Amino acid sequence: MFLATRLGRSAAVPEEVCVKVSLDADAWVREAYFGLLLDSHPRAIRVYDRFPLSLPDGRLVYALVLECAKHGDLSAYLHRTAKPWSERDARREIAGLLEVLGKLHRGQLLHRDLTPMNVFVCDGRRLKLGDFGIVRQQSDRRGVTARTMNLMTAPSEIVDREAPKWQARDDVYQVGQLLAMLVRGDAGARIRTTDVRGLSCSDQLKEIVHRCIGERRKRYESALEMIEALRTPPAPLKAGVLRSLKGVHLAFTGFLSKPRIEAARAARRAGAIVHGAPSARTTVVVRGRPNAQQAAGKDGGLKLMEMKRLREKGHRILLLNETQFWHLASKR
Repeated sequence: MFLATRLGRSAAVPEEVCVKVSLDADAWVREAYFGLLLDSHPRAIRVYDRFPLSLPDGRLVYALVLECAKHGDLSAYLHRTAKPWSERDARREIAGLLEVLGKLHRGQLLHRDLTPMNVFVCDGRRLKLGDFGIVRQQSDRRGVTARTMNLMTAPSEIVDREAPKWQARDDVYQVGQLLAMLVRGDAGARIRTTDVRGLSCSDQLKEIVHRCIGERRKRYESALEMIEALRTPPAPLKAGVLRSLKGVHLAFTGFLSKPRIEAARAARRAGAIVHGAPSARTTVVVRGRPNAQQAAGKDGGLKLMEMKRLREKGHRILLLNETQFWHLASKR
């Protein structure tokens, strides 16, 4: 990558640009193509020109003239500043990047390289996405075979070959990592699910990060789903009303005043079917006292997050507090 100065006048090309030179024709063609596809997008690094050059030894090199990011890539910027971003700024900038990713996902395209080295910090700390060299198109929603990847931010399932194909939810995993890096002010290492509760942000944002980087099947399925989560205020978890436990499919979460096994027996005597964790069949969740070590705050235990995810998909799940449960369990 070289810093270059424009010669002559131009209304379209700024005075300072970056020239990226490569020997890889395939990656050059892809980046040139996506430069045209995203030319008017405010969150994608602009590609002003693209051309091959012949070297004296007969070899060809391939050049791209790119928008110059004032503050460099996100990794270098966070290393220099070592300062966390405010939650408001992190939400806004990640939502902006997701708009670019959403356009790719709508076209059945997967980025696969959403790292802090490929996100750039422009004027006003505005984040823009660049480097589309390993973008691939999927013929269906099953994804593309995962071969080329950056090990730093690739999901563990992909790295360990447990999941053979890269899907849109794996792009979302990488965006979740970027979001956590902004909030933490450090892009030196990936974040684990056990680190989420220590982030300095709201519980809702912790839930969003956890869902991005947690169990693969529970991640947001596309960039648009994650944008919606970032822009939608959290719904309060309120206890509902139920007349009887007979026939309900029930799961417990949190600490109860009595042993869980005793509560399960009482629920079965009242006619309920007890589940170990919320699922698509669950109709009631009984909530006890929250664990201080929950993944994402007092409303962010794993079972509560799963209940919320199922509700988003249209499943009707009622929440009961422990007092309500024991009252219903005592009915004959």
